[in-house]
Amino acid sequence: MYDITTGTGDFIANGVVSHNCFARPTHKYLDFNAGRDFEREIVVKVNAPELLRAELARPSWTHEHVALGTNTDPYQWAEGRYKLMPGIWEAMRDAANPCSVLTKSPLLLRDLPLMKEIAERTEFSAALSVPTVDERAWRATEPRSPNPRARLEAVGELTRAGIRTGVLVAPLMPGINDAPEQIAPILEMASAAGAAYVTGIALHLRGEVRGLFFEWLKEHRPDLIPLYRRLYQRGAYAPPEERRRLQQLVKGPERPAGEFARGRNGRMETAENEAPERAGKDSSHWTPDQGRLF
Repeated sequence: MYDITTGTGDFIANGVVSHNCFARPTHKYLDFNAGRDFEREIVVKVNAPELLRAELARPSWTHEHVALGTNTDPYQWAEGRYKLMPGIWEAMRDAANPCSVLTKSPLLLRDLPLMKEIAERTEFSAALSVPTVDERAWRATEPRSPNPRARLEAVGELTRAGIRTGVLVAPLMPGINDAPEQIAPILEMASAAGAAYVTGIALHLRGEVRGLFFEWLKEHRPDLIPLYRRLYQRGAYAPPEERRRLQQLVKGPERPAGEFARGRNGRMETAENEAPERAGKDSSHWTPDQGRLF
């Protein structure tokens, strides 16, 4: 699998602030820092569609799956101005190359006709990232990002158009967006939208993201600092037991009528958290205070 939206300069259009974003360290490859630069320095390679088309035409290319958005979002605000994605989709369509996209933005609906053309020729799927629909949690953790409810509406539009579309509930953060009453609305709306699957992934704190996240905690939730120090004392990942607890929160309810994207036994599919077992054997467990989210 290849991701063409990496931090190597191929195509970056940052500008949405996500304090826990794992893509932040990739900005270092461009001599930018993972903090303020990630949020403000926008690098756009305007000939990305042409370069992609040339790469897909190479005799050595064997039509590997191309993933867009697994490292940084291809539909951030800058895309509204530069409009590079239509050219990228056209290149994928013409090459009949399997591909997928992950985004936080309903802007991808602009390119729905092209996505449908790709899906008619080869394997194609989409996923929308929706960590929370809680208003306070959203504004605190993802300022200036598209409304999460609009993202779920986009899931419905894509599904009705025949595009296999899922929902990524990530990152799941203890004490911030992991209360059952926060998760349940996401599952309900995802099911109503016809989502093919729902996946939950626990927060991981690699490199500079760790320091930035703890700075955010200091400002917004200082009471959670001891918890996060304990959970992430051994590295970038929470202990396996904590990750399993978070994953257990994201289970698909019974789906509404309709066969498209129906999982086995008529249930919405859910994917297991595949974070590497790097956090050690500490099995610390913490039950969030459901009455105090922010």
